[in-house]
Amino acid sequence: MEAAVLGGGLWDGVVEQTKMAQEKGSDPLLWAMQLSSSLSSAGVALPSMELAHVLVSYICWDNNVPIMWKFLEKALMVKMVPPLFVLALLSDRVIRSRLSQPAAYRLYMELLKRHAFTLKCQINGPDYPKVMKSIDAVLHLSEIFGLQATGPGTLVVEFIFAIVWQLLDASLDDEGLLELIPERTSRWAIKCQEMDIDTYDRYDEKKMERHERLQNMNTLMAIEIIGQFLQDKVTSGILYLAHRNMPNHWIAFIQRLQLLRANSSAVKNSKTLTPEALLQLASDTHIVLSRECKTSSLQKFHAVMAFGSLASSAGPCHGASCSALWLPLDLALEDAMDGYQVNTISAIEIISGLVKTLQAMNGTTWHDTFLFLWIAALRLVQRERDPIEGPVPRLDTRLCMLLSITTLVVAHLIEEEENAPSNEIEYGSIYHLKEKKFCGKRRNDLISSLQILGDYQGLLSPPQCVASAANQAAAKAMLFISGISVGSAYFECINMKDIPINCSGNMRHLIVEACIARNLVDTSAYFWPGYVNGCINQLPHTMPSQGPGWSPFMKGAPLTPVMVNALVSTPASRYIKLEKIFEIAIKGSDDEKISAATILCGASLIRGWNIQEHTVHFICRLLSPPVPADYAGSDSHLIGYAPMLNVLIVGMASVDCVQIFSLHGFVPQLACSLMPICEVFGSCVPNISWTLPTGEEISPHAVFSNAFALLLKLWRFNHPPIEHRIGDVPTVGSHLTPEYLLLVRNSNLVSSENIHRDRKNRRLSAVASSASPEPVFLDSFPKLKVWYRQHQRCIAATLSGLVQGTPVHQTVDVLLNMMFRKINRGSQSVISVTSGSSSSSGPGNEDNSLKPKLPAWDILEAVPFVADAALTACAHGKLSPRELATGLKDLADFLPASLATIVSYFSAEVSRGVWKTVFMNGMDWPSPAANLSNVEEHINKILAATGVDVPSLAAGGSSPATLPLPLAAFVSLTITYKIDKASERFLNLAGPALESLAADCPWPCMPIVASLWTQKAKRWFDFLVFSASRTVFLHNSDAVVQLLKSCFTATLGLNFTPISSGGGVGALLGHGFGSHFSGGISPVAPGILYLRVYRSIRDIEFITEEIVSVLMHSVIKIACSGLPREKLVKLKTTKNGMRYGQVSLAAAMTQVKLAASLGASLVWLSGGFGLVQSLIKETLPSWFISVHRSEQEEGSGLVVKLGGYALAYFTVLCGVFAWGVDSSSSLSKRRPKILGTHLEFLASALDGKISLGCDQATWRAYVSGFVSLMVGCTPNWVIEVDVGVLQRLSKGLRRWNEEELALTLLGIGGVGTMGAAAELIIERD
Repeated sequence: MEAAVLGGGLWDGVVEQTKMAQEKGSDPLLWAMQLSSSLSSAGVALPSMELAHVLVSYICWDNNVPIMWKFLEKALMVKMVPPLFVLALLSDRVIRSRLSQPAAYRLYMELLKRHAFTLKCQINGPDYPKVMKSIDAVLHLSEIFGLQATGPGTLVVEFIFAIVWQLLDASLDDEGLLELIPERTSRWAIKCQEMDIDTYDRYDEKKMERHERLQNMNTLMAIEIIGQFLQDKVTSGILYLAHRNMPNHWIAFIQRLQLLRANSSAVKNSKTLTPEALLQLASDTHIVLSRECKTSSLQKFHAVMAFGSLASSAGPCHGASCSALWLPLDLALEDAMDGYQVNTISAIEIISGLVKTLQAMNGTTWHDTFLFLWIAALRLVQRERDPIEGPVPRLDTRLCMLLSITTLVVAHLIEEEENAPSNEIEYGSIYHLKEKKFCGKRRNDLISSLQILGDYQGLLSPPQCVASAANQAAAKAMLFISGISVGSAYFECINMKDIPINCSGNMRHLIVEACIARNLVDTSAYFWPGYVNGCINQLPHTMPSQGPGWSPFMKGAPLTPVMVNALVSTPASRYIKLEKIFEIAIKGSDDEKISAATILCGASLIRGWNIQEHTVHFICRLLSPPVPADYAGSDSHLIGYAPMLNVLIVGMASVDCVQIFSLHGFVPQLACSLMPICEVFGSCVPNISWTLPTGEEISPHAVFSNAFALLLKLWRFNHPPIEHRIGDVPTVGSHLTPEYLLLVRNSNLVSSENIHRDRKNRRLSAVASSASPEPVFLDSFPKLKVWYRQHQRCIAATLSGLVQGTPVHQTVDVLLNMMFRKINRGSQSVISVTSGSSSSSGPGNEDNSLKPKLPAWDILEAVPFVADAALTACAHGKLSPRELATGLKDLADFLPASLATIVSYFSAEVSRGVWKTVFMNGMDWPSPAANLSNVEEHINKILAATGVDVPSLAAGGSSPATLPLPLAAFVSLTITYKIDKASERFLNLAGPALESLAADCPWPCMPIVASLWTQKAKRWFDFLVFSASRTVFLHNSDAVVQLLKSCFTATLGLNFTPISSGGGVGALLGHGFGSHFSGGISPVAPGILYLRVYRSIRDIEFITEEIVSVLMHSVIKIACSGLPREKLVKLKTTKNGMRYGQVSLAAAMTQVKLAASLGASLVWLSGGFGLVQSLIKETLPSWFISVHRSEQEEGSGLVVKLGGYALAYFTVLCGVFAWGVDSSSSLSKRRPKILGTHLEFLASALDGKISLGCDQATWRAYVSGFVSLMVGCTPNWVIEVDVGVLQRLSKGLRRWNEEELALTLLGIGGVGTMGAAAELIIERD
């Protein structure tokens, strides 16, 4: 380019004209005017890049004299040359020659100070894009920075960044520091080419001194200009864009800046820029965002949406203000306690993601985050410290959540930070520099949160069942600080009453012990003020003798029955103890294997909170035992492990144990381990048996039945297919199938490279790999697959396919004769089997000892036809109800696993509605009359707080109770079971199925069932009545809406005045339930009711519309609380905008956020990702397009704005719950499409392409609020959005005078919007 320019005759003339003016010493202004006139006459447009090139080339270096620099300055002043292009040309030539030409370097920096900070007029120039493209050609910006986008705005960012970086590297080089950086050189041409200073006499010491002094002054000036670039509001904003969009380059830049700050003598000698000031300028996180807003809307939004300081909330924080922060966490923890649902994802992952989300959304410190995590988990335990009895999770599951899961969540969050790459902490960005003090301190924040936790005494009182463990934890700490060293053996034999001082412990002592066990804190915690009551001078003189326990066992004591009982009743305290038990289970004798399995399923599983994850791990591994080295049999090696496997399966079959496995994320692997056991033992002919040490004899049928019953608890196998056919959004849990469980399990088989930073995934992967290092599919279990397909057909269609003479038909006959042999007459059975056109009958058989010696799978294949034949016979009067129940019970006793297929058949038949109803009159069928009125009374009490009308159980008072025949048969069968431990695992399977079955039938079937069962199990009364009360909502969508309203009313405390009183978590979730409370059974909190109801609501999609509606009405109630109706139109803000009328704006916004938080939590819990997607893609656009006259009539301008803010907060929360704030969740991959669709809707409405029906103030508040929350709390979302959509949104916001928000949106939108953001920053100057 230079050769082309200088070769032209016109430019030769310019050089000559300039040379003559130089020789004459002409006035620079006169030269400029004459040259401008000549160029205009020649048709050259000014400013001219060619002229800039000519002048710079002429000066460097043959004419490097003061007058020429004055000519150049004048040319810049009168806009003959583009300033940025001149600076680019000079930086390319002057910086590398700064040692030989120090005066030129100084003049260059003077021009920088004059023209690099006046960018607005330059980007509005006529050739702005062309100028920037030429600068790119001179400095090779695109090549050096490697950005795809090369628009003029992007090049401005690169240019400013390059200029500052060049000055920085030059300064480092001048002070001999450049060699200290890893690269040891600069990427810019800053190294001096002239090694000698020829222009001065090297022997003239005065000149040399002056030369060196000028160089030092230049270095200082360069550093001060760097500070000016970092401080100036425009250039600092541009540099902010550089650090966001060029992180790797920014890291290198910051490294150099830190090196300069720490080692530069010039910085230390500067009077205007100290090292501390330079660091502060570089670490200022508000380079762009902290500017004083020109628009009030964003200011107001941030003011009203900001949460108050947690420090201002004294006490246990049960009120609304703190609930607004952590309400979703309380709801999620309580939701995990639902015993009818297991989860394929560990609670550790779910809660960790939720905690990170709330921490980001609330902007809280990790100290506060950890503190309120502990508080929420403690509330969970205290809420049901005396839970009702029944086949539901009890206190053990809640304690697992507090002392194991929550501790592991904290460990995961701390490990996540401490395993982060060091460069992310040290040099990640300007933000990270400011947060360097904070990074790496999550562990310290945990410690401080645990210290503060001692102030919440109301939450720390231990339930009676763990009081001893809490006291022992306190005694351990007391002995430690007293300097008394005792081993764990001491606590195994000491009576706490013998300790000569009060060692009363609480839940904090157990929490701290759980943290110490996982190396989150150390024993210095024992010295915290107030942690223990004092010191012990000496131990009791009478030391009890050492009994059986973990210490003798670890020293080699054998596993005698007494020792086994001791180890079963006491949890292991360390991993190594569990490991020894596991080794015995693998390598020991048959009896030792059984003992080891019994120990693992004892207290170490239920209450070994400090090692619970390892116990679960070992049990899962034992369910897939290795093939013995000397095994040579043709049958599966699992048969040899039958006694141990049976002990494990029975030991973990309780509801609490299943939930513990679920919370730890082991359900998929547990299912995968149970499937081969079912396959093998279900295929065995029951001609072998095993005798357990207890004397109990078990057969393959028993092992199979126990394993099969446990496997079926892991998905909702009995639910009719209607659950799977509701719109595009399936009910939560409907995807839990055997195939899905195996799919999740196989996904855990990830390479160690992908999981080395995640302790939780390491554990899941290790268990999966130990069972089978290869993926497992349902095809691997052909017998199970056949049963499952038959089960699906049975639910989907009427029973068919039985062909006369086939083995299945023969099995059906044998089973029917076994069940009803006592009523067969002569040679003809009273029951016939009909399927299509085929029928058969079998001869009677009076020999009770002849039971079919068939594999369990063959029997299960026949059971649906057996149940169908029996039910048909009962319907036609050939079989009495009592005989039907007795026969079915005989079948279930013969093969307990058949109960599952009976459940499947009855569930399908009830859903078809083809069977007659029967009268529960006490003669043919059992009567509920004795308890029905009592049940009705208690249902009304339970639902009293919701305002829901409970239908009368007997209209007119004389209607007899009726049930569909399949339901009557099933309930008659279940009440034949005893309520004991042996039947518990099967009742736990049948109970939820019975409840679901009854709930699907018309009202009042479930209350009738509950009445019948309360006669059988009086101690389950509270559970049964509560279950019956839930069904009120399943038959009436209006009742669900009323329940939602009750949830909002209770949480917001809208029954109280002023609005800040009452409400919160306590009002929403209550403080326990049951008739054991003082005053008998009490109303159940609405939140608990909803959490136990929503999974059974079929049309779950309608929930989103109702929640949006209830939320908006709640906003009106909040705003109007305490105000007469006539004053609503007079609402106005004060000078500070914090109070209108008699309602505090801050209090109102706290309530609005609380309402939005509740609404978002309910949407997320009710339908997960699918429901959130439906909300954002369908419900919200429809709401904005529709007209809402009632709100327009009732509210003032500020009220409708509050509604917009509420919707914004609600929507963003729904999004972060479903997708997370970052990309760590697998569902985050679906975020760009859904979010992009919503933002396209917003942009189109802002462009005027969509007509809106809602109030414009609501719309404006929603858009500004949504974008503000997105850029402030979820900046990773913005990068995923199409650049064009972001630019349209930004333009729409600017039309509303929301310049600050528009700029922030573009600023974090990635490289694609960086140029537009830079131009907007400059334009606002």
